[in-house]
Amino acid sequence: MTASAAASGAAPPVMSLETVTRDYRQGDETVHALRSTDLKLRAGELVGILGPSGSGKSTLLTIMGGLRTPSSGRVTISGQPFSSLPEKQRARLRLRRIGFVLQASGLVPFLRLNDQFSLHDRAARTQGDTDRRDHLLDSLGITKRAHAYPSELSGGERQRAAIAVALYHDPDIILADEPTASLDTRRAQDVAHLLADQTHELGKATVMVTHDERLLPVCDRVLAMHDGVLTEQDAPKDSERQSGSRDDR
Repeated sequence: MTASAAASGAAPPVMSLETVTRDYRQGDETVHALRSTDLKLRAGELVGILGPSGSGKSTLLTIMGGLRTPSSGRVTISGQPFSSLPEKQRARLRLRRIGFVLQASGLVPFLRLNDQFSLHDRAARTQGDTDRRDHLLDSLGITKRAHAYPSELSGGERQRAAIAVALYHDPDIILADEPTASLDTRRAQDVAHLLADQTHELGKATVMVTHDERLLPVCDRVLAMHDGVLTEQDAPKDSERQSGSRDDR
């Protein structure tokens, strides 16, 4: 089974999965959480992965993020080994090349928004880049909330902040796990459009796992996950992708 970008002459993939599987034991049975999966991600592309709970979406995302290793197959980043690296090397590469946007935002509750970015600086042992931080906050429309704690932000603001933090270290790949699950329809669509805009403007390779079909029109490519099997879906229509107002975010 293959679910890869089809356009001929497309840029080389930023990330590739080749016949990746993930199995685990449950009592006397072997559960095939992820069956033989091929996937290529390219810069400037937002890929939506749709599927119900328990279908294997989260397993796939954790393998792509290097948080789990596949039972078989391999994951590469820009043609270089990733999943086969020892944990410490994999963690260093993940820190440089991958940004995460989580369902619950992943913000540290006792840090103001401005200070969330310093966590990555400490982990990467790099000097803070306040200009980049301020640019991201401005581009996502939350500059005025820079001194607020996460509990003082609305759901939409928290997810915008999570996107800003994920983009701060300029990763090549963004992995978003149900980033709009806690939001109402309007705010969910706003956040999805923002994620698409940042993907296209900054040339990121982005995967958005979701159960909400209403968000799929913002995606460049749509895949469906069911019982550990990933399949290609019809691409959203241009008219659908352009529908809906994005003015009030």
